Amino acid sequence: MTTSKNIPPSAWLGRSGTTRDVLSPSLLKRIAATLADPEPSPGGALPPLWQWCFFQDVLPENGLGEDGHPARGGFLPPADNRNRMWAGGRVEFFEPLNAGLEAQRVSTITGIEEKTGRSGALLFVTVQHDYSQDGRLAIREEQDIVYREPSPPTIGGGELPARGDWSEMVTPTSTLLFRYSAVTFNGHRIHYDWPYVTETEGYPGLVVHGPLIATLNLRAFCRANPQARLRRFSYRGVRPLIAPQPFEVSGRILGPGKAELWAGNAAGIAQKAEVEFE
Repeated sequence: MTTSKNIPPSAWLGRSGTTRDVLSPSLLKRIAATLADPEPSPGGALPPLWQWCFFQDVLPENGLGEDGHPARGGFLPPADNRNRMWAGGRVEFFEPLNAGLEAQRVSTITGIEEKTGRSGALLFVTVQHDYSQDGRLAIREEQDIVYREPSPPTIGGGELPARGDWSEMVTPTSTLLFRYSAVTFNGHRIHYDWPYVTETEGYPGLVVHGPLIATLNLRAFCRANPQARLRRFSYRGVRPLIAPQPFEVSGRILGPGKAELWAGNAAGIAQKAEVEFE
């Protein structure tokens, strides 16, 4: 009998799946409370990147791996004995998704590449997600997922944040991390399970979600530039942020329709991003 462990990761290239979800008011209310943001009105536009709270795999606990992610070898390649992280991505905005209505996400594995980094062997998997509503493409994104060999994480010593045109401070409490895990139905234990994240994966504390950092970073841009119409957003993780140490999300305009964003603290920049807008 052939199992997923006997199949090379490259065999997952081109794999596709469709998920439908209702952008329900009850979940939107919880997201708004988690982020301390206004709740979208019925039929109103979802704020940028809130789509990450929907279209999640709904699995029982016995369908999860030790790290709390869905067990390897389902939609994504197995990559056994490696730690999985969301490394970054690129998002194109065509039109908003509207609250209270059904939408769908078509996910396709578009890239699988093995590399060698300072921490050892790395497997990069790129997944394209197309979000549509009423038959119209609203958002297209690519997510970069990396599987790395277990090794001590690099926490500090990076490039320090510069002074931006705008800046917001964030204190990532354990409650914020728990609630964001809940609204995104994210079981990854590094965000809420202190014994696991410190003893098994070697972090000094709970890890702030990369998608949460990106969401807060882009929100700060939108607050500072309320007339801007988002076209593209790209982001990549540089190092982890550890709760409850405060960090700032900042940015500056580079020229017409372009801005650079970053998130970090005294230990260095943790996430870099770029925005294209009109």
